[in-house]
Amino acid sequence: MRRRKLIWQLFPSYLLISLVAIVSVTWYSIASLHQFYLQETAKQLQIRTRLLRDEFVPLLKADNLERVDELCKELGGKSTTRITVILPVGAVAGDTDEDPAVMDNHLNRPEVAKALGGGIGTSVRFSKTVQQQMLYLAAPISKDGEIIGVLRVSIPVASVNRALSAIQWAIVTAAIVAAVFAAVISLFISRHISRPLENIKLSAEKFAKGELAHRIVTNGSEEIAGLGRALNDMASRLDSMLAQVVQQRNQMDVVLAGMNEGVVAVGIDGRIIIANRTAAELFNVDPTESLGRNLEEIAQVPALLELVSRTLDGETKGETLITVRDEDERIVKAAASLLRDSTQNPIGTLVVLTDVTKETKFERIRKDFVANVSHELRTPITAIKGFSETLLDRSVEAREDVERFLRTIVRHADRLNSIIEDLLILSRLEQEAEQQQIALSRSRIKPVLERAAESLATLSVQLGVQVRVDCANDLKARINSSLLEQAVMNLIDNAVKYGGRGKSVHVTATETDGEIVISVADEGDGISREHIDRIFERFYRADKQASRQFGGTGLGLAIVKHVALVHGGSASVESTPGKGSIFYIHLPAS
Repeated sequence: MRRRKLIWQLFPSYLLISLVAIVSVTWYSIASLHQFYLQETAKQLQIRTRLLRDEFVPLLKADNLERVDELCKELGGKSTTRITVILPVGAVAGDTDEDPAVMDNHLNRPEVAKALGGGIGTSVRFSKTVQQQMLYLAAPISKDGEIIGVLRVSIPVASVNRALSAIQWAIVTAAIVAAVFAAVISLFISRHISRPLENIKLSAEKFAKGELAHRIVTNGSEEIAGLGRALNDMASRLDSMLAQVVQQRNQMDVVLAGMNEGVVAVGIDGRIIIANRTAAELFNVDPTESLGRNLEEIAQVPALLELVSRTLDGETKGETLITVRDEDERIVKAAASLLRDSTQNPIGTLVVLTDVTKETKFERIRKDFVANVSHELRTPITAIKGFSETLLDRSVEAREDVERFLRTIVRHADRLNSIIEDLLILSRLEQEAEQQQIALSRSRIKPVLERAAESLATLSVQLGVQVRVDCANDLKARINSSLLEQAVMNLIDNAVKYGGRGKSVHVTATETDGEIVISVADEGDGISREHIDRIFERFYRADKQASRQFGGTGLGLAIVKHVALVHGGSASVESTPGKGSIFYIHLPAS
């Protein structure tokens, strides 16, 4: 139902009240004036009866009724008043307008009856004789205390109304003017009352739209002004509270956006309430697009969905490891806790996702490192111990056997020494890198590559491998020559050993996209894809049988990686099984 404005509720009410009051006063004034005029007319008629009744006393005493009738017609014509003389028995003795002989007995007329009783009788009624409304006044005619007749005078009420009509019209005109004035005043008062409320309504709509800086002008009555002040105070408080909420939300957004952990809040219905950038990246979705969506749509990880379900079913806390697969495998620790409102009713689940891929990988590397070190050290130590105990028991007497045993001991001791030296090199690199003690100077790259190739010339000749170096003479970078030479030598050593007899190794250095790239390419069997990510780990071997054949320590590529890191660069590898491998050292160009 359409609601009317306040002004169209107040104005008709005020106008109706005013019109009722004006009509009532007008009606009462006209009625009172009419009554007053009739009373005044009756007084005048009473005065006339007093003046006329002495004229009729001798005629009635002499029983001269004919003269009485003539006198009634004569006096009535002069005074424009109807005069009637009535005998005590009710018969009409004379009348101004009619023949008494044909007139009814007037004994039952109220004014006549009262006059016969000695009083003054008045009456307003319709006259059948003259066929109009008449005002009658009757007075007794007495002689020596005896009532000998009644003198009645009357005038038409119409003449009274004609005399009052001008005054009545003046009253009605004044009433109409007063009604118009009352309508204007009512409209003005209604607008005066409704306009401040209309302004308050418009201001409240602005508050609802968020324009809380707007203020209501507090005028009008005390109640309306008080309402305006209350709304202004409410808007001020809301503005302050919203500012605090926005500030807290922004702070929360900044905190959530800056967290390395993923944070996801899921409602009772399973829809996402909050998801920060890290969580969105884990599931490869946009943070804004994830809001309101079901968790199953963006995280198709059964273990995570089960954890959230258990938490919603009443389990206050829970943890699990989940595997998220996008471009590569990522291991995430998910910790879920139940969310409650101020009344401690469950409203959802908060899930914190911590990427533990590196930690898991490092833990695996640590375990592998311990196992590999144990294995690498146990083999030569066992051999040394076994041959030494054999020699100490003097169970070997032939000189050639003793020499063979001693050469084996020396070979395994050299292997232990190589492992220890490589470990010391790695330890020194890590320590000096942390303390920034490695000196770098801008030097030419080509001499470093040539020295590394020359150091392995004997091995290359033995295996029939040709090593070629291709580098511009003027190519320079900030390097530590001895460390870079050691790294390149390790790469050439691997390429010569695993490249295959009669093959070639190509060592190049070029400047590309703001960096110096040193590459060592061989023509060997290549490396399988599953080994690529771990090839630079300590003691990790892609081909354990070939490694044992050539006596490698398993630390060469780890040293290459650390040398590249201390130069501010990195190491990488490309390999195609059956076609060979290319190892890269990336160095900053400046």
